[in-house]
Amino acid sequence: MSNPWIAIGALAVVAVAIPVSMMAVSSLLRPSVPEQGKRTTYESGEVPTGSSQQIKFNIQYYMVALLFVIFDIETVLIFPWTVIYRDAVSTPAVGMTKVLLPMVVFIGVLVVGLGWAWRNGAVQWVRSPRATKGADTYE
Repeated sequence: MSNPWIAIGALAVVAVAIPVSMMAVSSLLRPSVPEQGKRTTYESGEVPTGSSQQIKFNIQYYMVALLFVIFDIETVLIFPWTVIYRDAVSTPAVGMTKVLLPMVVFIGVLVVGLGWAWRNGAVQWVRSPRATKGADTYE
């Protein structure tokens, strides 16, 4: 059998070559039509007004989305750990401490991060004064 690093190297070359070749071919084949709409700033649905120094919008949506992504990845990492944990606990050589301690540290770091975010108000949904202005009236 050949060296396994050869297969890993070949996979790395293919993983880099395919996207680079796709970008090269698309840059050669696509039409170039510069227009004003393509050059304007687009910030996740917010219509820019004025310069970038004057744009004011509520960042709370982005904070909640970022926290969701962080804790969603936590769930993705915990699920395989629980499957492995079940098999490792039954093995007397591994023991419960060696299996449980890394996950307790991982969850502890996430709890500290959530506490920090909570203390700084990242999980409180606060409406901006601009959004609430005239919200109760039907004009």
